[in-house]
Amino acid sequence: MRTIGYIRVSTEEQDLTKQKHLLLEYSHEQKVLIDEFIEVEISSRKTTSERRIDELFTKLTVGDRLIVAELSRLGRNMLETLNIINELSQQGITITFVRQPELSTTGSHAKLLLAIYSYFAETEREFISIRTKQGLAAAKASGKLLGRPKGSRNRKLRLLDPFKPAIQHYINQRVPIASIAKIINPQLDRPLSYNSYKYYVQRLW
Repeated sequence: MRTIGYIRVSTEEQDLTKQKHLLLEYSHEQKVLIDEFIEVEISSRKTTSERRIDELFTKLTVGDRLIVAELSRLGRNMLETLNIINELSQQGITITFVRQPELSTTGSHAKLLLAIYSYFAETEREFISIRTKQGLAAAKASGKLLGRPKGSRNRKLRLLDPFKPAIQHYINQRVPIASIAKIINPQLDRPLSYNSYKYYVQRLW
């Protein structure tokens, strides 16, 4: 089992060192060894990739633990934060919020919290999915061609091209790539992997 400490500050007034000290103090009290720190000094308005959130999904696996100072360090807003928590939890990763232990996905209340997080995240994904379908229907009704562009060599890129406007919108709204995959995959003939979506997103701009 690995433990990663995630530290993010968004302004010059905030101090990465203070957050790191908080996490180290907690790990000492709880006798938990933090194997690695992911530190970033960047605004919450930046993408999940720039904030190194995507890195958490690739480095953490089943049974691992993430330690964060507080809920607000993970996401830009509550909806994004819920999506991140839900995605990590579904991968079997526990999350500890040092300043908000009651919100941590550990302990006796973990199952209840995960159910709540999952409910709100799933509800949001359903709303987004509905808006996506409505947008595609409106585009089709207006005469816009949807489908794979002729001459495209990469099958995975072609599969996602009809959803490009929606994916761009989700990225602008800071929706995690893992959540985008869950929204789009049910509309595909065959689901694509997280890495396929990440590859596509990296080449949007």
